[in-house]
Amino acid sequence: MKQGKDSKAMERLRTALTTGNMWLCVLSLCEQQKKIYAYGLREDIEKKWGWKPSMIMSYLVLYKIEKDGLIKSEFEERRKYYTITPRGKEELKKAKGYLASLSKGL
Repeated sequence: MKQGKDSKAMERLRTALTTGNMWLCVLSLCEQQKKIYAYGLREDIEKKWGWKPSMIMSYLVLYKIEKDGLIKSEFEERRKYYTITPRGKEELKKAKGYLASLSKGL
């Protein structure tokens, strides 16, 4: 293995923890910034967590978690903004607790 290159196992872990859990990043950003919009979401994730999801993935995650009632959307000046709901805050809190206990167990 070349130095600096991740193993396949690390690549799978990174994918599972980033792309597979992008909804957590979205909820966290909504909680911190109060409102977000899809186009800026990709740059915000890259700045904060060091990876940039595809535009399609961003819209897909926003659609799914809005459908689940974790965020809500409204239009303001030609942009669709998303905000976290009380249910979204509760799910984010649960997820953070779960990840903390999982990490502690490792």
